[in-house]
Amino acid sequence: MQPGHALKPPAADALLLEWLLAALAPMNRTRVKQLLRSGRVMVNGASATRHDHPLRAGDTVFVARDAPPPPRATDPLIVYEDAALVAIDKPTGLLTVATEKEKQDTAFVRLNDYLAARAAGRAFVVHRLDRETSGLLLFARDEETRDALQAAWETTEKTYLAVVEGAPRVAEGRVENLLTEGSDLRVRAGTRPGPDAKRAVSTYRVLASRDSYSLVEVRIDTGRKHQIRVHMAGLGCPIAGDRMYGAKTDPARRVCLHAWQLAFDHPNTGARVELESAFPKELARVAGNPA
Repeated sequence: MQPGHALKPPAADALLLEWLLAALAPMNRTRVKQLLRSGRVMVNGASATRHDHPLRAGDTVFVARDAPPPPRATDPLIVYEDAALVAIDKPTGLLTVATEKEKQDTAFVRLNDYLAARAAGRAFVVHRLDRETSGLLLFARDEETRDALQAAWETTEKTYLAVVEGAPRVAEGRVENLLTEGSDLRVRAGTRPGPDAKRAVSTYRVLASRDSYSLVEVRIDTGRKHQIRVHMAGLGCPIAGDRMYGAKTDPARRVCLHAWQLAFDHPNTGARVELESAFPKELARVAGNPA
């Protein structure tokens, strides 16, 4: 096999160098090591240089003709990747997908540019995060996987961390109501059913309180637009920095909401996938580093 081709996916788990020696035979060991050192071997779209890089059955392996381009400032931070899925750590301020006002710089565009530069296919949107929210954003690598993930989305465990002003009156609880988006793009909570009203359920618990702020863990059974922001505001403790929903302070110069953990059954293998994104330093500072 000459460099510049996708290799047949491994049939079983293996270490990268030993697997390449068999897959690229009769290429000698020295040449294969050179390919690794030069960054020309990519596993699931990301450069792999370690001889002992673990391969899983079904991984995509590509040997490039030239070394991959150097990382760009806009390259996404990959949290997890396999042949069917890719999860990134979305920064605050970045849209998930295009809007009328912004079509070029989105998480979706950045990820697909990154994959295209590595000849690693494309990504399909599974869910969205608000522009102001940072953290885990999951994509599928084909439409069938996307559809399976979306069909099971309410069973996916979605956990967020929020730094809120004050503290909820009850330290642990559940919020359920109907959310409706108005023409002003604000989402409002109510109990009256309507054609545009969507059921939203959140459970929360206070992890720590310091000065005027509390760190709250929030799990959402549903995934409605602005759900956590509206629910926290409804408890009398808006998320710090969230002026739209009543916050009076902006200690981190952003909405202090982070998509922290995702857990779900892999749509292809059934194996449990548990992902976590590091809590941003600027939010930990406001919360008082409650580690």
